[in-house]
Amino acid sequence: MGALQSLSDEPEYRELAEKTGFSFEQIGILHKRFKQLSHNEDMLRRADLDTIPDLACNPIRTQIIEAFFDKRNFHQNGDGTVEEISFEEFLVVMSHFRPPALNMTEEQREKVRREKLRFLFNMHDTDNDGTITLEEYRHVVEELLSRSGALGKETAKGIADAAMLEVASISMGHMEPDEFYEGITFEHFLKILKDIEIETKMNIRFLNMDTTTLCK
Repeated sequence: MGALQSLSDEPEYRELAEKTGFSFEQIGILHKRFKQLSHNEDMLRRADLDTIPDLACNPIRTQIIEAFFDKRNFHQNGDGTVEEISFEEFLVVMSHFRPPALNMTEEQREKVRREKLRFLFNMHDTDNDGTITLEEYRHVVEELLSRSGALGKETAKGIADAAMLEVASISMGHMEPDEFYEGITFEHFLKILKDIEIETKMNIRFLNMDTTTLCK
């Protein structure tokens, strides 16, 4: 209890708690994991995440790692990437994987959902042109369905393939013969994922820490 009280006395921790929604205890746990990953350094680099065994077989391993170094995910106005991140930036990115609090209003829950989908969209919009391809969308759907635990990998893949074809028929069906398909925009992305319950499916286990438990 003494250690927890000392954290709450630190202004920077109070600010981080307000910014991310994590409790002081959760921030303390994540700070310990950050130090383990960074080998007790103040900054974390891509190479530090490359060594995580649980991440090695993840199909979107590269996108996950890059998400931690993408300025668009730091709750700031900016784009591009950085070579290393501080604990605050690490914590802000981790907050995207945190399930919504149980006492949220419908408006707050919708805001969290939109932020999570924006984060997910950014992970696949690697060139920051505001669109993702149909194949990238298929990967998003397959990943979300696989995380539900109720579907096998092949079933999830089949549904994802069907979803990609459906989006292609809708998107391209209204195009003129001389129009060029530029990809799925974020607003379109919101509409086509409206029936997928994203709030609890976006969690991260490769840090040896299940973020589905990080909820007040």
